[in-house]
Amino acid sequence: MKFSIITLFPELFRTFQEESIIGRALREKQAEVNIVGLRDFGLGKHRQVDDTPYGGGEGMLLMPEPIYSCFDYLSQKMFYSDGFPLENNNTKKRRRIFLSPQGKKFTQRTAERLAGYEDIVLLCGRYEGVDQRVRETLIDEEISIGDFVLTGGELPAMVLMDAVIRLLPGVLGKEGSHQFDSFSKAFDGKREYPQYTKPSSFKGMDVPDVLLSGNHAEIEKWRKKHLH
Repeated sequence: MKFSIITLFPELFRTFQEESIIGRALREKQAEVNIVGLRDFGLGKHRQVDDTPYGGGEGMLLMPEPIYSCFDYLSQKMFYSDGFPLENNNTKKRRRIFLSPQGKKFTQRTAERLAGYEDIVLLCGRYEGVDQRVRETLIDEEISIGDFVLTGGELPAMVLMDAVIRLLPGVLGKEGSHQFDSFSKAFDGKREYPQYTKPSSFKGMDVPDVLLSGNHAEIEKWRKKHLH
């Protein structure tokens, strides 16, 4: 799977690409993340990417020209040798996503669906968002990670990639591990049961006896009972 991230702040993704399970997945080519700096496509000598909204209002909007140029770059010169059409993207292999507070809320089901694509472009919003014409012609869907506002779409992009990449074959090491995560189909969308490790007694708090019994049928019943 290939991710292309369009952002004003490419450096924010450096550690994300290097550490832990995600870093290993990228090093082992189980996934690929390409960071594209939107400022490189800005207008004029000052690389302008934003301007005031027509009709007045607070803040600034990302302009359409730099974003269109960036998508054109992705299509013709960088990652997609067979082209990435700017409009009327009908392929089921690719998805162009804008991270915004107005988007549909991201869930585990969303992550599972997106894991079925081969190429995903994530446009990270900034300021008051982007020109509506970008949303109408370049974007397949808008996604939000919650009912709150952040300074930009970079953190949501990392959240989305983390949730999707860990679902890819081989990333977690043990095949099928993610099938028993919280919110998975195996748990009917519920949160996972409580879990314990050694020592069995700690500061007066004991592990439930059933988990120490070795009776797998009773353990399974206890776990199902404690899904929430």
